[in-house]
Amino acid sequence: MKKLFLAGDVGGTKTVLALYSSDQGPDRPLEEATFPSNDYVSLEEVIQAFLAGKNASVVRASIGVAGPVRGTQAHVTNLLWVVDTSSISQAIGGSPVDLLNDLEAIAYAVPSLAPSDLETLNPGEPEEHGALGVIAPGTGLGESFLVWIGNHHVPQASEGGHSNFAPSTLIEVELLRYLMHRFDHISHERVCSGMGLPNLYAFLRDTQRSAEPELLREKLARAPDPTPLIIQAAIAGKMEICVETLNLFVSILGSEAGNLALKVMATGGIYLGGGIPPRILPYLKQAAFLRAFTNKGRFAEMLSKVPVHVILHPQAGLFGAACHVLGWQPEEA
Repeated sequence: MKKLFLAGDVGGTKTVLALYSSDQGPDRPLEEATFPSNDYVSLEEVIQAFLAGKNASVVRASIGVAGPVRGTQAHVTNLLWVVDTSSISQAIGGSPVDLLNDLEAIAYAVPSLAPSDLETLNPGEPEEHGALGVIAPGTGLGESFLVWIGNHHVPQASEGGHSNFAPSTLIEVELLRYLMHRFDHISHERVCSGMGLPNLYAFLRDTQRSAEPELLREKLARAPDPTPLIIQAAIAGKMEICVETLNLFVSILGSEAGNLALKVMATGGIYLGGGIPPRILPYLKQAAFLRAFTNKGRFAEMLSKVPVHVILHPQAGLFGAACHVLGWQPEEA
């Protein structure tokens, strides 16, 4: 029976699991599968389905979870799961389990990403051993960072995506006022994520800043998730309201990425993760993103020197969890 390592990336939409061996490394999973999270009542059930019929003994597991990790438990923010290390350990035969915040898992991937895994928006002037920031709009919005300790970067988790949304333009001020009538707490996730994009769209429609075509209204009404339709229409440049929605999204993302760079002094660079940035690269490459990123008054020049990259790796969270479970540290390689 093979002794293998289990890595996982648990999100509100999907859960990805993979098995690794110590000699193959974190970029070459031996087995990998994706499961719709809502089709299962628990992570343990997903793991059992994944391991069924496999002649493998899991010696250790690292699981990235889209939610805060407190001690031995994690609550998935956009899913009714409570992930507990003891029950997962039972599901894999009693081996030790580590829980990571999902952005902490992506942070573990960052130092090991290949040049082909990145699209650079601003080359900047990176400082050696400088802190790194990660901001990832996907289903929700996550943030993390890495600091240099000893001889390698050490990831730190955060829940920065749930901090209060602070408008930086007049239209964003109006957006905040609009959302205050709909939500008790307007976080950055409410306006800068897959679940946030429809809020931007509704704001532009309801305030009559952009007209909603009847055909688009009908398509959105039938769609289980309107976000992909809004993005697709914006990228195609077909619907003005979708273009304006994505323009607003990019401005907010740029501003919050700049905020993160200031908060953690990310002189080593900012990395945009999550599922949305690779899909909207044409918009991120426009001037509006970096203009919002550097719009920090006296610190504009400093931020202009901060490198900004988009993570293109399709499974960065899983890759990071694999780096963690295998103890992979490229700086020491």
